[in-house]
Amino acid sequence: MSFVEYGDTIKDGDTAIVFLGHESMFPVKVQQGSVTQTKYGVIRHSTDLIGKKYGSKVTCSKGGWVFILHPTPELWTVNLPHRTQILYSTDISVITMMLELKPGSIVCESGTGSGSLSHALIRTVAPTGHLYTVEFHQQRAEKAKEEFREHGVEHLVTVTNQDVCKNGFGVSDIADAVFLDIPSPWEAIGHAKSALKAEGGRICSFSPCIEQVQRTCLAMEEYGFTEINTLEILLRVYNVRTISLQIPDLGKAAEDNSSTGFDSSNPSNQGSPGTNLQQGTVQFKSGVPLKEMVGHTGYLTFATKSLF
Repeated sequence: MSFVEYGDTIKDGDTAIVFLGHESMFPVKVQQGSVTQTKYGVIRHSTDLIGKKYGSKVTCSKGGWVFILHPTPELWTVNLPHRTQILYSTDISVITMMLELKPGSIVCESGTGSGSLSHALIRTVAPTGHLYTVEFHQQRAEKAKEEFREHGVEHLVTVTNQDVCKNGFGVSDIADAVFLDIPSPWEAIGHAKSALKAEGGRICSFSPCIEQVQRTCLAMEEYGFTEINTLEILLRVYNVRTISLQIPDLGKAAEDNSSTGFDSSNPSNQGSPGTNLQQGTVQFKSGVPLKEMVGHTGYLTFATKSLF
């Protein structure tokens, strides 16, 4: 099993996603002889999981059933154990696009945190690219290494435990892009510039507070970065529902029906416009935004390393 290569069959040692519903799923490490408890009963790894195909419908001991899904960076983002605040797919997709990442890209990241963005970056740059990720906290760095190894992507990522603001990324002149998610990103802009290729590259900094953004932008200008801009991505969800509205009586349709001899009692005329007018309402589908939504997530500041 690998997060960057789809495997057809569930194997011992795999990380799988137990899917009970869109709002209820969780990861499980498949192990011979182990069991997993769900609200529908027990899942026995040896008989219910190992050897089955990903996507299989598995019946639990109480008669209920679940689906077993192959892990992806998107599924991992909504199921991972939180060691820090994380980035979600809405921001991740924009970061990937704006940093112009592709297979073969070299990316530097700080900090690793819970690994939500890291998994997405690894999947994007695979199979020939590489991620250099720096984490200040030693235990988080060790846990990230363990997860990358279990998820079959350790050959695509190098995890370093150090302070990026003081010691940088440990590489120079090789990165196509740099991502910063640290409390004081302005202190790491110089190291980010050193890590980027001499022919240029892109940088992104994520900050929850506008004061951080201001200081980061000033540092980017000081180090000669260009095309500096800041975005905030807000997801607005719409519910599609059926709306009934009363048809206004303008008089013209009734007159037209009379002049043409329209007979609403005739079965052959059922479902025609005249029938809807007699009923007085019409139904149609409408997209209605939710009454509440997230008002603030964080600021994404992008810039380009100048060639001059």
